[in-house]
Amino acid sequence: MLATPGELPAGSGWAYEFKWDGVRALAVVSQDRTRLYARSGAEITRAYPELAGLGRALGGAGITDAVLDGEIVLLDSDGRPSFVALAERMHVRESGRARQLAATLPVSYMIFDVLAANGTDIRAVPYAQRREWLESLAPRIGDYGRWVVPPRFSDGHATVEAARSLALEGVVAKRLTSTYRPGIRSPDWIKVKLEQTGEYVIGGWRAGRRELGALLVGAPGPGGLRYRGRVGGGISSAAEKDLLARLGPLQLPDSPFAEALPREDAKGAFYTQPSLVVEVKYGNLTPDGRLRFPRFVRLRPDKSPEEAEDG
Repeated sequence: MLATPGELPAGSGWAYEFKWDGVRALAVVSQDRTRLYARSGAEITRAYPELAGLGRALGGAGITDAVLDGEIVLLDSDGRPSFVALAERMHVRESGRARQLAATLPVSYMIFDVLAANGTDIRAVPYAQRREWLESLAPRIGDYGRWVVPPRFSDGHATVEAARSLALEGVVAKRLTSTYRPGIRSPDWIKVKLEQTGEYVIGGWRAGRRELGALLVGAPGPGGLRYRGRVGGGISSAAEKDLLARLGPLQLPDSPFAEALPREDAKGAFYTQPSLVVEVKYGNLTPDGRLRFPRFVRLRPDKSPEEAEDG
């Protein structure tokens, strides 16, 4: 179940949670064994061996099987999620390397929902009751470093201010009566980002003072990739090296954008298969749909182009 971007709702019918900056994952537990799955459906269990004990912890609490929803995060020294640090863990599948990283860069699993438990599908149970069950379970499963049931709050504005003071990504408001609807971007869950951000697909790049002067990005739409402009700010030397290594093998002879690019942007451009997603911070959109004052934040290898969310 996915959240809809929007304004913070108010009233007694809502609960508020922090928005965690990590990798969304379902934990499927059966006979004390834990399997982890990404939003794409790919199994990612091997990448996070430090979470294997969750199944045993649930078994010790009398839970024979369960399906949990949450976010895998890597907390920095200040206790804040670091997606940059997590990126080093995300695609590791070799068991030895994964164990090494688990010791030096351990992750935590923020459990915020439950879909099934002890053979019973509870997706149709209202959110408030699902959360109460999770919160009652939390003291019995221990190891709060590796898996946590994070708090929920009743005051939306106070939650936003707390998220801002903690430099978190934002807040998710959830309707107390909402059921869990897999695959649906529901208005019963509303995400409020504290900065103007969007996720865009790279369709090309241009050289500048450096080999990669600016990315040419777009937003997927019914008619194809809609051009959103050039993003040159915020690209570090390390990010430039990583991006060029990824973009080179994907190079195309022609533009993948649905419309012709402005002459200035198309001059000297290299085009690429539109398969890589980046997160961008920006001021606002111009009347013709271009990003104003855009700044590169990070590559999003955890998202497909179809999942990119235009700000």
